[in-house]
Amino acid sequence: MRKFAFALAMLAGAACAPAPAASLNDQLTGDITPVHDPVIAREGNTYYVFSTHGGVHTSPNLIHWTAGKPLFDLPAWTKQAVPGSQGYWAPDISFVNGRWRLYYSVSTFGSNHSAIGLVTSPTLDPKAPGNAWRDEGLVVQSTKDSDFNAIDPNFIADREGRHWLALGSFWTGLKLFALDKKTGKAVGEAHSIARRPAPAGGPAPVEAPFIVDHGGYYWLIASYDYCCKGAQSTYYTVIGRSKDITGPYLGKDGSSMMNGGGTILLRADLPEKERFRGPGHAGFIHDKDGRDLLVYHAYDKDNKGAPTLRIAPLTWGADGWPVAEQ
Repeated sequence: MRKFAFALAMLAGAACAPAPAASLNDQLTGDITPVHDPVIAREGNTYYVFSTHGGVHTSPNLIHWTAGKPLFDLPAWTKQAVPGSQGYWAPDISFVNGRWRLYYSVSTFGSNHSAIGLVTSPTLDPKAPGNAWRDEGLVVQSTKDSDFNAIDPNFIADREGRHWLALGSFWTGLKLFALDKKTGKAVGEAHSIARRPAPAGGPAPVEAPFIVDHGGYYWLIASYDYCCKGAQSTYYTVIGRSKDITGPYLGKDGSSMMNGGGTILLRADLPEKERFRGPGHAGFIHDKDGRDLLVYHAYDKDNKGAPTLRIAPLTWGADGWPVAEQ
């Protein structure tokens, strides 16, 4: 009888226990797919997510998202620079010198004959006076003879006021170019900031750099392994930090991102769930309300592997390292 009473008490306690709070990802609604290679910005009370193939999604609250029209048609020079390219990939958005800068890449799948272009606008709001994306031309280009691939751009201004563009995918890894502060164009030779030595029989993919300045360190976020395979994607996201923006970037265990190291930041759902696969191509925003957020895509196993918008609050632990609340 005492065992029966104890069991009833346990059941009653379980029934009264509060349900776990829903994560931000669990609350996302609206047009959250297809979204691939997202980056996020906020202007006024509206959030904007830009992604591959020209999509822009807006939200007043980070939860309900509405898809809008593509921002602009590719300038004519992109077709000459990269024949066969269709639409732009992996945009990056920043507010610099009173204008929004959107860096974007044009390429064809599996090729390093690629280019990064730049358009600017005084506002993100398509209904605001003066909204118009102005072509600023070619920023940096790679060819079949280059040892890098000019895709996946990310802009950052360092603490000394210098401007940089991180970029890259496959080949010899991720690069960092100094930029002319006035034009936003690449100048000088590239710094290597991450690579993965290729194993016998194939490449070791690394792509999608994003650099964050926090707590006296520069933090390099990158994606390892393969995207673009739906629910079979093996993408995951790592992070390393450096006192110098040019590196070396090291994981919590001291492993170098120039040798395939780093600390895992985003990975696929645990085996008991296994829904959102291949989380990667992360962007970062320090929101006006003080929150730090990661925006990324993952492939929804319950929706035919569709690339889906995901947003994770980022907290910084007592050891100084970030944790993504997936």
